[in-house]
Amino acid sequence: MSTVQVAVDNATFHFDKLYTYRLPLQLEGQVFEGSMVLVPFGRGNRPRMAVVLAVGEEPTAEKTARLKELFAAAPEQARLTPDLLKLVHFLKERTFCTYYEAVRAIIPYGAQYRPELVEGKPTLRRQLLRQEVRYHRTARPVQAGGRITDKQRTALNLLAAGGPQTAAQLEAQGVTRAVLDALLKKGLAEKQREDQDACPTPAAETSAPEPPPALTEEQQRAYDQLAPNLEDHAPHAALLYGVTGSGKTLVFLQLIRRTLELGRQALILVPEISLTPQMIRRLKDTFGARVAVQHSALSNTERLVQWQMIQQGGADIVVGTRSAIFAPLQNLGLIILDEEQEHTYRSESAPRYAAHDVAKARAAQHRALLLFASATPSIETFQAARTGRYQLVRLAHRYEGRPLPTVELVDMRQELAKGNPGEISLPLAKAIGENLEAGRQTILLLNRRGYRTVAQCADCGKVLKCTSCSVPMVYHKAQNRLLCHYCGRTIAPPPTACPECGGPLRYTGFGTQKLEEELAGLFPAARLLRMDQDTTSQKNAHERKLAAFARQEYDIMLGTQMVAKGLDFEKVTLVGVVGIDSLLFSQSFRAFETVFSLVTQVVGRGGRADMPGHAIIQTSNPEHPVLQLAARQDYDTFFAQEAAFRRLGLYPPFCSICVVGFNGGQDTTTLAAAARFAVLLRQEASRQPDMPLRVLGPAPMNILMVNDRYRYKLTIKCRNDRAFRAMLGRVLGLYSEEGLPARAAVTVDMNSDGDL
Repeated sequence: MSTVQVAVDNATFHFDKLYTYRLPLQLEGQVFEGSMVLVPFGRGNRPRMAVVLAVGEEPTAEKTARLKELFAAAPEQARLTPDLLKLVHFLKERTFCTYYEAVRAIIPYGAQYRPELVEGKPTLRRQLLRQEVRYHRTARPVQAGGRITDKQRTALNLLAAGGPQTAAQLEAQGVTRAVLDALLKKGLAEKQREDQDACPTPAAETSAPEPPPALTEEQQRAYDQLAPNLEDHAPHAALLYGVTGSGKTLVFLQLIRRTLELGRQALILVPEISLTPQMIRRLKDTFGARVAVQHSALSNTERLVQWQMIQQGGADIVVGTRSAIFAPLQNLGLIILDEEQEHTYRSESAPRYAAHDVAKARAAQHRALLLFASATPSIETFQAARTGRYQLVRLAHRYEGRPLPTVELVDMRQELAKGNPGEISLPLAKAIGENLEAGRQTILLLNRRGYRTVAQCADCGKVLKCTSCSVPMVYHKAQNRLLCHYCGRTIAPPPTACPECGGPLRYTGFGTQKLEEELAGLFPAARLLRMDQDTTSQKNAHERKLAAFARQEYDIMLGTQMVAKGLDFEKVTLVGVVGIDSLLFSQSFRAFETVFSLVTQVVGRGGRADMPGHAIIQTSNPEHPVLQLAARQDYDTFFAQEAAFRRLGLYPPFCSICVVGFNGGQDTTTLAAAARFAVLLRQEASRQPDMPLRVLGPAPMNILMVNDRYRYKLTIKCRNDRAFRAMLGRVLGLYSEEGLPARAAVTVDMNSDGDL
């Protein structure tokens, strides 16, 4: 009789091992490596999901008889392919996740199965599609003379403009349940229960595919350097380093075309959901319908439909955000990571992987070309290219010889001295006004959402913080509430008196909502589009809003970093950067790299067509070398200075940084558990004196408390190789054997910036 070895769901790291089960006769020939199965687990034999990692024969019938028997198995089409199964092992070994955490990351929710009792017997079924109540605007008109409040009218306008919405979506826009109930009574709105994950309507067919524009001489040279890597069936890695507006996407399209001609498949990653519509449009215009999409804004069913399309060979090209790296393509020839420097390529929940590392593993498995691309590559990637580990290909000029935008640095200290207390400087206001008169568009970057950022007592100086998290509450004017951006706790209406001493609270600081209000006051005729997490929470909001801006239905787009990169609008000739100083002096060792990249990228959104671009950077530190270099878009000088700092301080790429995090309900207990882990780590390290290692801490994380949990960390400077990871695995085992996880849960992040 056959047996299988499985890894079960909901296992702790210490108990995440393979368990052997007997395969019942009725499942013979239906269970393989990678199959999803249901097993009896523990003393109570409770049904638990598992993944099969090995299939074999047990040597003795007596031993086989003592084994528990599988309950059920999912259909064969739900199994992990050998390629994806390798990624499960890769994630387990590299990120210290459990086997099943890796499985859940790789398979979209809609393709997963869960236990169910049918006639008293445990079985499996696919995850249920959930239903939700959505509110609709009826066709019934508001009666003349009928009483309707301003809040009710606002709700009706939202429903008319945005279509059917949930109560939560409407509440986020300031509409209460009481308002909705009143509209239902008046017959002006109705609610319907709908499948949240209804199958998507097929996208309208694009016109016949058209070849992309001809490459410039410089782009052709870049293509000629990269194309041979597609043809020798060997793994390659390269960096396409090109200034903003140099036309990297056109090089992508030609490389994808060649990949398809060779009978292979292409995977393209972008860092933000907001960039997927633009990339999808370019790909479908060029290659037709065989383009699949994978990102978190799709409903569960949409992701499942796309995933099955890929799995069944119906797509040659996949585009998406970080999770698309697990797309079940069977014959990869090309993987592209556009804007490769972005932090969104790193997962902050288990499994804590970097898309770069998974992409390298997949490129090696498929013997494919892995192409990183950016105008501001990460220090690690550019160092690898400089030292020959990656091929370095440059695009030094903008497409068709267009000039880079001119850049002006405005000293906000002088603005205050001139009597301008606002967030928009006089030079920026003047430039926006001129742009409006000329019928051109403007993009403004402020990487902070909300209205006011800090509520501080005028008497005692205390800042009003979330009671569950050690961070200030942020005032959101549209909803007239304070919001914690970490746990979601709200206070409405916002208090006016200090809870500590009763003194008056003053609301200071500014976010995108406040900036929008100031712009509306300065330019009442301007059509403003705000792009941040608050305005893009609805499904397909990114695509709708960016398409409207492209159609020139708005004059000014202001937003967080989602407006800073990858976007291409021909009428944008002015870019403004507001409030950059807070990022410049953050605690991360990547602070300067982040600021240089963000400023360079957003400046590059301007002047991408026939009209030249101009950028204005507002700062209290106009002489700062990082801002000066970003204004000149001088990446090479910035890299030389930043690499020297990293080498001196021993930061990546000259070492790896591992952050071991601890969180628990008690402050002192959590700190003690972290300290004990450090002792265990140093004891294990002492047995391997040749292992390079520096252990810093334990120390509080930058935000000590989140959701009533205290947080501490150990920062380990190390060499991320198999020997180090094996040693760390042993320490995690010792930590579990001492019962310490009950005091403080532990996480390991090999891709952290160390500024949690």
